[in-house]
Amino acid sequence: MSGLLVNLLIQIIGGAIGGNVAGAAKNIDLGTMGNTIAGAIGGGVGGQILGMLIPMLANTASTPDIGAMIGQIAGGGVAGAVLTAIVGMLKNRSA
Repeated sequence: MSGLLVNLLIQIIGGAIGGNVAGAAKNIDLGTMGNTIAGAIGGGVGGQILGMLIPMLANTASTPDIGAMIGQIAGGGVAGAVLTAIVGMLKNRSA
């Protein structure tokens, strides 16, 4: 499995978790599936952007560095939570 794919999977999983954590707030909840999908998209995209900005996080799969892997999970989780919050606020504002 290529390093890029492993990194992307780590970020998507972290984003899905972050999206569900952010969706626990009543005013931005999209439902379990909506929180997971928005979080996974945010985690994947945000994690890739974070990998470009911080080169140390870009090669997590090729080097067994636990600090970089935690950075991938945290970056994906935060990006997933942010996107879920934005989509949830937009949904509630339009409703």
